[in-house]
Amino acid sequence: MLEHGGQLRIAAKQYDIPLDRWLDLSTGINPMGWPVPPVPAGLWSRLPEDNDGLEQAAREYYNVEQVLPVAGSQAAIQALPLLRSQSRVGILSPAYAEHANAWHRTGHHVTATTEQQLNTAIAHSDVLVLIHPNNPTGARFAPKQLLAWHEQLTARNGWLIVDEAFMDTTPEQSLCPYTDRPGLIVLRSLGKFFGLAGARVGFVCAQQALLSQLHTMIGPWNVNAAGRWLATSALRDRSWQADTRQRLKLHSSRLHGLLTQTALHPQGGCDLFQWVETRYAAALHRDLARQGILTRLFEESSSLRFGIPATEANWQRLEQALAACPTAENLRLIA
Repeated sequence: MLEHGGQLRIAAKQYDIPLDRWLDLSTGINPMGWPVPPVPAGLWSRLPEDNDGLEQAAREYYNVEQVLPVAGSQAAIQALPLLRSQSRVGILSPAYAEHANAWHRTGHHVTATTEQQLNTAIAHSDVLVLIHPNNPTGARFAPKQLLAWHEQLTARNGWLIVDEAFMDTTPEQSLCPYTDRPGLIVLRSLGKFFGLAGARVGFVCAQQALLSQLHTMIGPWNVNAAGRWLATSALRDRSWQADTRQRLKLHSSRLHGLLTQTALHPQGGCDLFQWVETRYAAALHRDLARQGILTRLFEESSSLRFGIPATEANWQRLEQALAACPTAENLRLIA
């Protein structure tokens, strides 16, 4: 299994700090997520039903004609490689590692590509996989450029897969409205912006023929009844969505400023996290963990991802922890 953020129990044991004393900034999940109401008790005794309003709510929210609910976008990430014969797959790197892992273990030829290499990679790929905005770097691409890459791929029956897990704060940049085109597949999730990672609800936006293949492969009832009910309600709560977009933009800007004043200048990020690349990433990760603050360490790229603190007390705790970090102090002296 690959490493992910949110491994609090492992960190608690490793650093001998009780679980309830941690500040978890490792996931990029909105810590001020959609307020979950009591779930109707009857949902636990019924099988999920497709005509409960979820698909319609998702079509309206994502501005698409066709959508398939799945048990988190991870379910689609693992299943999509099984729908193609052996292919040449270009995947943006660094990025969410589950994409490359899924294509590699199902026998496809996977090539990691940097942002600067994407134009060249298209010519040598049958499938291009992007996270947009990218996780962890926050890199973005103009929709016009993405659609141009898509045209090049579909000319030879290829696919463009865009994972938009962090797109909710900038819906105008989404490719969801274009997914009536063959070979364009967009993945969405309620885990990040809505803060409902535990519900395991995601969506695939694509042409109906592909969605039917995918649905057949993953089978019925792949999203539980309670999850479907929560997702429908959250997708329809436009007032909360609008307020949260503004709130996250402000918090992300504040986090960028806090890291910058600590000499940890972010090289990228989005409205849900900031990304710092430094050769001292591992040492800084340990310094903060010893104070009960968990960040996401990316060892291959020697970088850290910082999520958004939930409360003013948590903001103060992070600021004080950064000030007390020996590694951060060395960086300030160098600067």
